[in-house]
Amino acid sequence: MSVDGHSGLGNSRRVDRELPAGLTLRAARPSDLDGIASLLVARGEPADAIDHRLIVDDPDAGLDCCGVVVDGERVVSTMTLLDETLILDDVSIRAGQVDLVATDPDYEGRGLVRALMRWAHESFARRGRLVQLVVGIAYFYRQFGYQYSVAVPRARAVAARPPLPGGYLVRWAGHADIGAMARLQDATQRDHNLRMPHSPACWRWLVARQGSRQLIVEHDGAAVATGRITPPDDGCLVLGEVAADSAVAVEALLAHAVALAGEDELRVHERPGGPAGKALESHLAPPPAHTDCYYTRVPDVVALLRHLAPVFSARLAASDLTRDRGEAVVSFFRYHVRLAYENGAVNAVHLGGRMQAPGSAGGAGVAPDLVAPLLFGPHGIAGLAERHPDVYLGPNEALMRVLFPPVRADLLTLYLP
Repeated sequence: MSVDGHSGLGNSRRVDRELPAGLTLRAARPSDLDGIASLLVARGEPADAIDHRLIVDDPDAGLDCCGVVVDGERVVSTMTLLDETLILDDVSIRAGQVDLVATDPDYEGRGLVRALMRWAHESFARRGRLVQLVVGIAYFYRQFGYQYSVAVPRARAVAARPPLPGGYLVRWAGHADIGAMARLQDATQRDHNLRMPHSPACWRWLVARQGSRQLIVEHDGAAVATGRITPPDDGCLVLGEVAADSAVAVEALLAHAVALAGEDELRVHERPGGPAGKALESHLAPPPAHTDCYYTRVPDVVALLRHLAPVFSARLAASDLTRDRGEAVVSFFRYHVRLAYENGAVNAVHLGGRMQAPGSAGGAGVAPDLVAPLLFGPHGIAGLAERHPDVYLGPNEALMRVLFPPVRADLLTLYLP
């Protein structure tokens, strides 16, 4: 699979395929922009059309990142693809995100999103994107090979409203503040095994969009906190992506957000870990019991495992197994892999055939639809084994726990989930 250095989705324009009933799936054209905007507004929010235009006008994305299904010249379904980077234990993973999906109600039930998902997956494959993710409605994207894997931050009510501390200035952020906001977010995300920062392009969209606005807190002329807040929606505002270098900076941001909400309800996304998370915790009501998750898709498990060999090596090197040698066998039942390791380093990942009883080969078993939770989820292989009868650690339990531990994740996306 060849991967060039261009950051856009490039080759998406090769697609032009006929669908039943005279419909055509292809990459978007300039003449489609008004139709896409109308469809996004009709099925979502007016801000969605603005976001779409910000994306397709950006040199790091462009019109190639958008696919459409047309009936003649009428846009009846659309989807936009975003390039992302996941970082697992300091190893970068080229990823992609599906966003701004909409279909005309008169054309629902015809498989148009399924066709666009095939286009998306082909586009991501050409771009060498090893993982795909999406935030969407319950169940829907599981039909296309996506798995729930990473918990979405829970929105919690404000229980204790702090006063605005003296000496702190809270204001709207602009393009000149992107560097400072990115540094604050990077510092907050360092506390997590898996992180996805905003791309440079996404930062440009965030300071220009209307669906949320960026806030920055200054103290003695230095940026000390940041976050983003949504406009009122049914009497509720949401504050998310809070990052700060001190508890008092968090209190300044929260006090300002409470003032902005006025008589409306303010809900805040929790962010466990680091100064921001600890400071927020003391001001938020108990979380709801229900937790949503990001959908994640791993199209080529072996390719991803090979890419993650440095991650497995580092985990082995930090364990009591650093001087051992052998193979870690993991069966996904339709196929299995063997991770050859020696002296704390995984030096090869081999693909094998069907293996219905991996325990007899010293291996673990993992259902193939749990690959993403295995690699990116909060439970690790041991936690998955407690929850799923088709996951088990096998006789080399200590080795499997080392290679596939629980993962603490923090993902930043264009839309607050």
